[in-house]
Amino acid sequence: MKHNKLVVPVVKWAGGKRQLLSEIKRYIPRDFSTYYEPFLGGGAVLFDLQPLKAVVNDINEELINVYKVIQNNVEELIQDLRKHVNEEEYFYRIRELDRNEEEYSKLTNVQRASRILYLNKTCYNGLFRVNSAGQFNAPFGRYKRPNIVNEDTLRAVNQYFNEADIKFMCCDFEKAVESISKGDFVYFDPPYDPVSDSANFTGYAKGGFNREEQIRLKKLCDKLDSQGVKFLLSNSATSFITELYKDYHIEIIQAKRAINSKGNERGEVDEVLVRNYE
Repeated sequence: MKHNKLVVPVVKWAGGKRQLLSEIKRYIPRDFSTYYEPFLGGGAVLFDLQPLKAVVNDINEELINVYKVIQNNVEELIQDLRKHVNEEEYFYRIRELDRNEEEYSKLTNVQRASRILYLNKTCYNGLFRVNSAGQFNAPFGRYKRPNIVNEDTLRAVNQYFNEADIKFMCCDFEKAVESISKGDFVYFDPPYDPVSDSANFTGYAKGGFNREEQIRLKKLCDKLDSQGVKFLLSNSATSFITELYKDYHIEIIQAKRAINSKGNERGEVDEVLVRNYE
């Protein structure tokens, strides 16, 4: 299958990997059977690799619904996106839809996906963020010309999703790799261990990802390693993470922090790439 340059992320995601792709790709194995990604998020690595067979997962139901709608109903999605307007009052009306469970349940999957893409394109900082109740809570972004209906990208991603063998899951990360076997490859991009208390960003989905979860993920990596499965993992370069994965190959790379609310506090920060192969 020919690599399509139009296949790029359709949502901006906190912790997205577009700017780190060149570093990450240096460490991805040349050959593998099925590609696994249990923390899909914006999917930058998936869309850049464009593997022929993949099992991808995210705990965020709204995000997985977006991908399934792009796969199965892309033209309906494009039509629905055209109805949205870049106005503050309208933005907050659309954002408030998930506060009323009964009303929200009446939305079709296409309408839900359209809402998420619209909010993602027009909210402040262009990020997906929810509160502890799972409700979208980023404010209006005041952008002059946000690209709400990105038809070329949506159709290209739809084509890739249908030409390749892609399985979408919405479950715990351990369950997402239950079918993995030797010869497959998994890329883990979990919510990062915070470098400070103020840097703790857990707005991807209701719930969170604390150090107990980080330890559970490490134990899963140990299990996969014992099965001969190759894994690559991204995380922040905290002493907790480097100590946790000290028995594996650790590369320190530089990434730009982009989710600090204060622009002058966004800058380069150390991250790690951990792998269990040469």
